[in-house]
Amino acid sequence: MGRLRALLGAGVAAGVLIGSIPAYAQSADAVEPVSAEEIWAAAEAINAEVIAWRRDIHEHPELGNNEHRTAALVADHLRSLGLDVRTEVGITGVVAVLRGGRPGPVVALRADMDALPVREDTGLAFASTATGTYQGQTVPVAHACGHDSHVAMLMGAAEILAGMRERLPGTVVFIFQPAEEGTPPGEDGGADLMIAQGALSDPRPDAIFGLHVVTGEPGLIWWRANGFMAASDRVDITLNGRQTHGAWPWRGVDVIALSADIVQTINTLTARTIDPTTTPTVFTIATINAGVRYNIIPDQAVMSGTLRTFEVEQRNDLVARSSAAIENLAENYGATAEVSFHQNAPLVFNDARLANWASGPLGEAAGADHINAAAPPTTVAEDFSYYQQEIPGLFYHLGGTPDYDPETAPPNHSPQFQVDERVLPLGVRAHVLTAVRFLEGGGQ
Repeated sequence: MGRLRALLGAGVAAGVLIGSIPAYAQSADAVEPVSAEEIWAAAEAINAEVIAWRRDIHEHPELGNNEHRTAALVADHLRSLGLDVRTEVGITGVVAVLRGGRPGPVVALRADMDALPVREDTGLAFASTATGTYQGQTVPVAHACGHDSHVAMLMGAAEILAGMRERLPGTVVFIFQPAEEGTPPGEDGGADLMIAQGALSDPRPDAIFGLHVVTGEPGLIWWRANGFMAASDRVDITLNGRQTHGAWPWRGVDVIALSADIVQTINTLTARTIDPTTTPTVFTIATINAGVRYNIIPDQAVMSGTLRTFEVEQRNDLVARSSAAIENLAENYGATAEVSFHQNAPLVFNDARLANWASGPLGEAAGADHINAAAPPTTVAEDFSYYQQEIPGLFYHLGGTPDYDPETAPPNHSPQFQVDERVLPLGVRAHVLTAVRFLEGGGQ
């Protein structure tokens, strides 16, 4: 733990090899690389500013497609750095372009800005008391997933990179994205809308990098090549039967019994037809809504859930088989079933070459003994995956739980979720080093 504290709190004095230029960072056209020592020092110099941004954003969270205050804060800062800034990309998104003093490739860095309809219970002095509107209701709003830290770290990275623009052999695109957690019902938004509205155009990046703070040991960074975070589908099922008295079930069509059979069938499909050692799969029915009275079997039940997969063909096969099974069960009962799958985010698929190469810059940022390039996959999802469908990309996780205990640490999306602010300089360094080393190497 002493080594970890040094990495988190002592800046350049920490014991990583930051005084020399690693071989992987050398470029063929003799561009002199920026030393990691300089980047560490720059991250420490602006750390108070990054913390202040993070706390301000945390105290004033905004739901997806409503990040107006956050977007204005970001845009004003980027303009002050002399960047070319576009706003209202994907409704409230901000895209900024930093053109280096030398020709070279284009690299993109992304942060998400939205908060969640969660009532914060952290006890922080800057805890959120904000509210917002979600599905027509007033709800509490909090940064229970760490996006406030993402925004602040990328703002800090932009400041450092702008300060060395004349030495950069290429261009950096900064993408501040709304609605990563999903859009309000009936609205478009998120990464796919930003792409549709030109976030990856003029200039088009050769690669994109992003990070996410998660529950874990502060100061650790991890990722894996290929499938890292699951594809996420929303599943909606509407069952139509015939209402009857609870004492005379044979006189109706029982959608309550049918819904129980459907849950058991879905659990069996995933547990008995898919090898969990090769393709992790989660298919969960999370809500069942039906009926208004204890002694009336209703004529309709509405169910919803989530499907998490790591292979496109396997996902499509499971969608087809489960849809057929649900419709067949309904027919056996004399009911009808309407089944729909809506993909919220595709598979986060890390480009294998980038995943291998990133051990260099991320090792410089965190220390070689604080990275893991072969982490297990995780069944949570991220719409960063839409960028990866367009260009090579790498998404990685940054552990950030204060006083981390794996048995008790609150997960992302919990009312008690917190971010250890000591990891903010590390996130800044990770952004800067992946961008700088990618440009110096001529685009890996």
